[in-house]
Amino acid sequence: MARTKLAILISGRGSNMQALIEACAQPGFPAEIALVVSNRPDAGGLDRAKAAGLPTAVVDHAGYETREAFEAVLTDLIEAAGAQLVCLAGFMRLLTADFVNHWRDRLINIHPSLLPAFPGLHTHERAIEAGVKLHGCTVHFVRAEMDNGPIIGQAAVPVLPGDTPDTLGARVLAAEHQLYPACVKLVASGKARVRGDVVKTDAKVDGLLINPA
Repeated sequence: MARTKLAILISGRGSNMQALIEACAQPGFPAEIALVVSNRPDAGGLDRAKAAGLPTAVVDHAGYETREAFEAVLTDLIEAAGAQLVCLAGFMRLLTADFVNHWRDRLINIHPSLLPAFPGLHTHERAIEAGVKLHGCTVHFVRAEMDNGPIIGQAAVPVLPGDTPDTLGARVLAAEHQLYPACVKLVASGKARVRGDVVKTDAKVDGLLINPA
């Protein structure tokens, strides 16, 4: 069976991209990476991608007068690579509604909170300030509204006494590296489908997480 081709968009060190690289290297994983694109020429993730032998490209947003012009080049590169699913992995550019709608239900993102709680930036600080007992990450299909869209999967971690944004963020990042490949696997294998604006999956989930236990 043909593997789903992925395009991964990055802006930084690419740790979630690395988790996808390692997942795609596993026998039987239903996806392969066709292209890695960065909007920053100095992104550390480009070196990771090259070390893995992956095709890379840089589309520096600073070189374009409009978001639309920047995104047109992105779309051309993604389509030329034959990618069927676009994965945002620390891609720090807001995307226009036209781009999002062009890739509707083929564009996914990972966000460091249990959406719809704490969209936007500084999620770990805000979680600690709010006194929540569970925090985590979300993989979702992208919609035009920031950090919004049908949720594919979530992973929860406890917020511990004495946590700082850094310690909590490290716990969430470790969860991200497990969740993103699992959700890509669901989408690429056809086991996660959007119905209305909700994702239906064939995956089974067992267990209950309670904090404090």
